[in-house]
Amino acid sequence: MTSPLPSSPAASVLDLAPVVPVVVLSDAADAVPLARALVAGGLPAIEVTLRTPAAPAAIRAIADEVPDAVVGAGTVLTPEQAGMCTAAGARFLVSPGWTEALLGAMRGSGVPFLPGVSTTSEVVALLECGVREMKFFPAQAAGGTAYLRSLAGPLPQARFCPTGGIGPHNAPEYLALPNVGCVGGSWMVPADAVAAGDWGRIEELARAAAGLGSGGGPRAAGGLRAGGGTCR
Repeated sequence: MTSPLPSSPAASVLDLAPVVPVVVLSDAADAVPLARALVAGGLPAIEVTLRTPAAPAAIRAIADEVPDAVVGAGTVLTPEQAGMCTAAGARFLVSPGWTEALLGAMRGSGVPFLPGVSTTSEVVALLECGVREMKFFPAQAAGGTAYLRSLAGPLPQARFCPTGGIGPHNAPEYLALPNVGCVGGSWMVPADAVAAGDWGRIEELARAAAGLGSGGGPRAAGGLRAGGGTCR
């Protein structure tokens, strides 16, 4: 199963843009103008975290009203949340960690997913399940670029979206690694700009973030691959 985008070949969440904004919204009314600003700045993949009660409504609003956005749900912790978010229109799921039950629910959702890892054993366990794309969290605290670089040799088939402690100062170091597809961060959605409705500032920050990738902007905008794997 796939979660289609406007056109072009299938793509991974990791290939949509060099940076995935990690968004925390207290008011779902901010979701649509925020998403439009991020897309205009070149960041179509948007992770709305389930850290506030407004998150499900925000996901639904973006899915319904911003067709060029690829909205996903972050901080997915339970199978029930995975189902709720896909029902709201989430086109990918992100978790800070994983269990067998959560992994099964994310796989069963039919949309791409990035289960969180911070150890080599977790990476190997996911590879055994056929899952090759993961969130590395908390990136800086868990070893940063040195840790990810050390994984590239023995586990070249694993690809990561590092998140946690990443900003414009160190994002290029992560993006230069062969096993990093994109990074997650919140620096382009500062809380004061969201509170003030300063969507122009957010668009400028998003444009600068999009330029951190080697291509200087958005990447392939094709249909997303759903996650696979064989573990139960």
